[in-house]
Amino acid sequence: VIFSSFLLTKTSNHFYIVLVICLLISLYMTHDISTIIGKHVKDMYGSHFGKILGTMTDIDGSIQTVGVDCGSDGLKEIPYDQLVLQGGIVIHIPKWRLDAQKILREKSLTLKRLKALNSIVSDNDEMKSDAELVHQTYKSKLHNLDEIEEKIKLKLTLRLEEIEEQEKSIKVILFDAKVQFKSGEVSEPTFESIRKHTHNILERLSHERTEVTNIQSRINDLSLECLDAIQEPKAMIQESAMSYL
Repeated sequence: VIFSSFLLTKTSNHFYIVLVICLLISLYMTHDISTIIGKHVKDMYGSHFGKILGTMTDIDGSIQTVGVDCGSDGLKEIPYDQLVLQGGIVIHIPKWRLDAQKILREKSLTLKRLKALNSIVSDNDEMKSDAELVHQTYKSKLHNLDEIEEKIKLKLTLRLEEIEEQEKSIKVILFDAKVQFKSGEVSEPTFESIRKHTHNILERLSHERTEVTNIQSRINDLSLECLDAIQEPKAMIQESAMSYL
């Protein structure tokens, strides 16, 4: 039930799927290798990704990576924490999704602390002289997060470009199939089968594009909020200095 609802979740909720996934990892993935060997792997939208052939384990027996047979793409080693076991199927979570969720979580927490700092400074003039020390700590943290964020934003942009190219290829295939159907080269059932599958793929790509753009918007909004939070205590401190003079 969880898996079916997971695949059919509306786009507006896709952003929160990653958070749910992180919780599911601890609930459904165990260190019992036999539970995943031979399992089929799908992506977040139900498309076939490959089949698990084996695992690489640490000296303590914990699984580090999982070998997935991806057909013509060969064998891929997937970090264990990017997989979620749901019944008889394993779901693969791209690393950029987990990275995006992590950066959003850390930035959100830092932003909350900056706002709390601003509130303390605004309520107590005597704290203004001490606020700069804490402010610099959070500013340094945000600077480090910004560097990581830029790499994630690049990955998101590249994924959008990949989606666009995939959509173009699929539409060409669908159009060519329609031409073949009209020319009598393929039967109507064959054409309908092609049309159905291409539409399903286009729908999944559309959902993923919306998810990516939502994450991009959330990251940009958080960056603006953090920038405002950084500037506010600085302005307060300067105001306090001017008043003292």
